[in-house]
Amino acid sequence: MQVSRRIEGSLPVVLGVGVFAVSAVPFDQTGGLTSPVLIVTAAAAGAAAWFARRSWWPLALLGAVFYVWLVMWPPLMVASYYAGTTLRGARGVAIYLGGTAVALGAAVIVGDLIGGRREMVTATGANVALMAMALVGLPFMFGLWTRARRDVLAAARERADRLEREQVMRAEQARAQERARIAREMHDVVAHRVSLMVLHAGALEVRTTDEPTARTASMIGGIGREALANLRELLGVLRSNQQPAELSPQPTLADLDRLLDQSRALGISVRRHDHGEPRALGSTVERTAYRVVQEALTNVHKHARDAHTDVHVRFLNGTLQVEVLNRGSANGTEHALPGAGWGLAGLRERVELLGGSLQAGPRQEGGYGVTAAIPVRATA
Repeated sequence: MQVSRRIEGSLPVVLGVGVFAVSAVPFDQTGGLTSPVLIVTAAAAGAAAWFARRSWWPLALLGAVFYVWLVMWPPLMVASYYAGTTLRGARGVAIYLGGTAVALGAAVIVGDLIGGRREMVTATGANVALMAMALVGLPFMFGLWTRARRDVLAAARERADRLEREQVMRAEQARAQERARIAREMHDVVAHRVSLMVLHAGALEVRTTDEPTARTASMIGGIGREALANLRELLGVLRSNQQPAELSPQPTLADLDRLLDQSRALGISVRRHDHGEPRALGSTVERTAYRVVQEALTNVHKHARDAHTDVHVRFLNGTLQVEVLNRGSANGTEHALPGAGWGLAGLRERVELLGGSLQAGPRQEGGYGVTAAIPVRATA
């Protein structure tokens, strides 16, 4: 693209120099070297050709005058081409062709007066027709063809751009409709059932006389209300296409203890182990590490509620490693909650987007382990 622009930008210079060089050659070589007058007129023709892309009328006027005076043909030929590329109305075309006809007629009169070779080139019928076709007709028609080709290409580009814009608009509309449908489904199904869970937990908290049961019901209600708040934010994203930055602050490692306390309150034995010197790692890395622990503890709740669980957070050189290990459930999977397995798959994609890796699977000594290594430089 830059090369083509450079070539296009250098064309006026090349054209101006070419018109000057050809015009500086005298019509009648028998006179010896070119005269200063011819050099000046050739320089004027070259300068006019240089600026012909901006305005070609000065070149056309000089071409007509110089052709009649000195049989200097390059300016008239170049002007005819530019006239073909720019003139659109019949009136403009008629004026230009009429002007060139006048110039050619004047050249015939001057050739008759001077005689000799000048008369043979500019005043005989066959040569007049040949010069008219070579200097005006063919360049003018080539200019018309060039303009028509440019118009066709411009129309094709405009049509392609319009089709692309329409395609993008249709895709955006389809995405908006799909987001709205998903939002409706989530509101009608998930939000309704979470609301019922919160209401039942609140009723249990009020009616029970057992203090541990009341605390558990209060915790369930709080978790349910937090889930409803997060769900409302997600529904807002789906409906209004707002940016994720407009959501409430997302959890980081500073919120990890609160997450572990919620699991402990549900009867899970969880211990946290920090290795290395804790330091700020950036919201993206810390949020991903938090989600790793959250998903791993969710799986413990589903499949191994009585298993002892250890959460290791290792601040390594250039890497944050998060490891969640449990020692296995004495009850097996008899009372395990159903799961589709998409949680770990989505978590692996989240970690790999940051250039890290995630491994999950049974341990040789029993139990299950989830390990994620997240590069700290990913937040730079």
